[in-house]
Amino acid sequence: MARTASTMLALGTTAPDFALPDVVSGKTVTRDQAAGARGLLVMFLCAHCPFVQHVNKELGRLGRDYAGCGIGIVAISSNDADAYPDDAPPGLRRQAEEHGFQFPYLFDESQDVARAFHAACTPEFFLFNADKKLVYRGQLDGSRPGNGVAVDGRDLRAAMDQVLSGKPVATEQQPSIGCSIKWKQNG
Repeated sequence: MARTASTMLALGTTAPDFALPDVVSGKTVTRDQAAGARGLLVMFLCAHCPFVQHVNKELGRLGRDYAGCGIGIVAISSNDADAYPDDAPPGLRRQAEEHGFQFPYLFDESQDVARAFHAACTPEFFLFNADKKLVYRGQLDGSRPGNGVAVDGRDLRAAMDQVLSGKPVATEQQPSIGCSIKWKQNG
């Protein structure tokens, strides 16, 4: 299981625009539709990665716990679905349904959105404030497969709570660790 760290995009970066199909509803979802009045959480996920599988239940809880709070949540999978068939829309839909994801799960077939976000791994998290400025990027929490640390979403939840309370998010942030984005060979 190779470990790849997130690139830690510069804080203050504006959320890149996107318009991608939701694997559950089939509807196209844009950045502005996904954003809430108080912010936007963009998560890069996939179905096959053991790091994502390790946190799937917490991602479902996170979506339920923060539903309707003012921070929109969206997941995006950008992996090469030809090389990784579990990460094609049917596998992503199964993942969303199995874990009760309450947020759109978008498929970035061209991988252009992952490039725009400088996404490097799955899972990877980008939290933007109401002005669509990046205030948090990094890990869900300190848990990794096999390290014995409980999955509780502590780091990301703290950042989301700060955004909701109108307080600044701490700038000392730990990168996410996961599987690399599976880039297309001819892309």
